[in-house]
Amino acid sequence: MALISTPPLSNSGRQTWQGLYGSAAALAIINAAQAADRPFLVVTANGRRANLLERDLRLLADVDFPILHFADWETLPYDPYSPHPDIVSARLAALANLPRLQKGIVILPVSTLLQEIAPLDYVLGRSISLQVGQRLDLQKFRETLLDAGYESVEQTITPGQFALRGSVLDMFPSGSLLPHRIELFDDEIETIRSFDPESQRSIEQSDSIRLLPAREYPTDSEALKQFRREFRLRGDIDTSKCPLYQDVRQGLHPQGLEYYL
Repeated sequence: MALISTPPLSNSGRQTWQGLYGSAAALAIINAAQAADRPFLVVTANGRRANLLERDLRLLADVDFPILHFADWETLPYDPYSPHPDIVSARLAALANLPRLQKGIVILPVSTLLQEIAPLDYVLGRSISLQVGQRLDLQKFRETLLDAGYESVEQTITPGQFALRGSVLDMFPSGSLLPHRIELFDDEIETIRSFDPESQRSIEQSDSIRLLPAREYPTDSEALKQFRREFRLRGDIDTSKCPLYQDVRQGLHPQGLEYYL
């Protein structure tokens, strides 16, 4: 990937610009990226600048020109807060699409560049594909979703949630902009439809759907067991009095767990 940064860099071999104001920087990046035969990585000072740059790039670039935004978590390290599910979903979608990116622009703030991220084999290896006509054991699939970090709820509102009612499965796949409703006839998938999470009205029917893992860290029983083992080895702590450790022991996902990666 070529690295583009503003203000300009003095290192030899890197392209630099001067006097770019407003949306001029986005236009320069687009022209350079469209002329290149490889993706461009654009690093910004913070998340706000990344959001503004993405807005300008999408406004000025061709509709079909790939632009991936690998967003910042927007949380502070070791605070008892996890990133918003929408952010996690968008990040996982960017990671899943990155290997196929032959040309385009990848935007990320420098804080994100410094973080360790989920490995490619985790994101792609734990993805699930469903299609119309496929046979599906809903009870077993429910366990699969729980192992993938999905949350069982009454009504799906945010990415990473699912609701099972009889032969109907509502789920908001990570990496998707809308939830989907899967209806079964006996044990066969009959229809897959996206729907509005507020009105619950169907929007579009599709033949297949891809589900990414709901979190940026593994959530199956073996992974949680490994976390507890590593946690005990890292320091002298009474785990019986540590709420985070006890939550993980019960298979829960305490807020802020991402920073223990």
